[in-house]
Amino acid sequence: MKDSYGTKPTACLALSDGTVFYGEGFGSTGRKTAELCFNTSMTGYQEILTDPSYAGQIVTFTFPHIGNVGVNLEDNEANMPFASGMVVKWRPTLASNWRSQQNLIEWLENNDLIAIGGIDTRRLTRIIRKQGAPHVAIEHNKDSDFDTDSLINDARNFAGLSGLDLAKKVTSGKTYNWSQDRWRWSRGYSNIKKSKARVVAIDFGVKENILRCLTAIKCEVVVLPATATAEEVLAHDPDGVFLSNGPGDPEATGKYAINMIKELLKLPELPIFGICLGHQMLALALGAKTIKMNHGHHGANHPVKDLTSGKVEITAMNHGFAVDSQSLPNNVKETHVSLFDGSNCGIKLVGRPVYSVQHHPEASPGPMDSFYLFERFSADIDEKKTLAV
Repeated sequence: MKDSYGTKPTACLALSDGTVFYGEGFGSTGRKTAELCFNTSMTGYQEILTDPSYAGQIVTFTFPHIGNVGVNLEDNEANMPFASGMVVKWRPTLASNWRSQQNLIEWLENNDLIAIGGIDTRRLTRIIRKQGAPHVAIEHNKDSDFDTDSLINDARNFAGLSGLDLAKKVTSGKTYNWSQDRWRWSRGYSNIKKSKARVVAIDFGVKENILRCLTAIKCEVVVLPATATAEEVLAHDPDGVFLSNGPGDPEATGKYAINMIKELLKLPELPIFGICLGHQMLALALGAKTIKMNHGHHGANHPVKDLTSGKVEITAMNHGFAVDSQSLPNNVKETHVSLFDGSNCGIKLVGRPVYSVQHHPEASPGPMDSFYLFERFSADIDEKKTLAV
């Protein structure tokens, strides 16, 4: 069978329903199974592929021009890619950007990522939207020797993300300090010299730009692994606690994290702020429930309404699970909703400096409309310190 370039296909993508796509393979050779999602971002493919929240997923990019800015050491969101693979319309283009240090295909090869191009990503996206995020198997084989029955069977045998705790697999597993500030034009990254408070960040799969945003509000950041206990958190005498993003099923992660959060909630003056998986974990600790979405939200153009102000923000999102707003207890207020489907995007514990959002105010990639949430966290930390005097 021929791919869109008129040559023998060197990659194959098989869905669990038996649908098979052929195309051109690049990056690493071999086979992997995962859940397939699509991302609508027009920029930031490097940040997306290195976001730990994409563990267990293969990413289909709906934007066709992938690879045109190359890759560099500064734009990674973790020290390695966590996505299982990549699907694109066309072969990645050669890099044309002053910050580029390597082209995307070489980077994929060096990081053991399988990718396929030359397929109809519009058709694939419609399948995902209609049927839900499918389980798939992807193979890059330069000899064009594909056993499609075996690929389909592998896709059907993939266990999926429901009930799967991936936070333990992507967390750093150690305690460390973070001092790097956000990227600035002409000077890149630098370290903060002075901090006003200490924040403990729980690493369920944290993006580095979240940590940079915390330092940008002049906080000393201590990062603890996903399995940290409340006692270990409080041993650092935090002025605030941050619950990070991450992959997998929040209920599975909650088997060890919910008790930690519940213990922290016993401290009425302690500011707690969560993003993405951290948002879901906080909701579970407060008595709400989470649900698996049909195909999730993945992109950098998602409109979210702040119900407290009426403001509409364009946000970055990446999640396949959501908080069930109908399950929120009376003392928890819904603060943000998606204008795409009305799903929950934010909560706040009434009368307490405890809140979280489903979207990503740190962007990378995406707009910075929601950075005010970090500034709100900063103000709550200032108030706590004032009350302690």
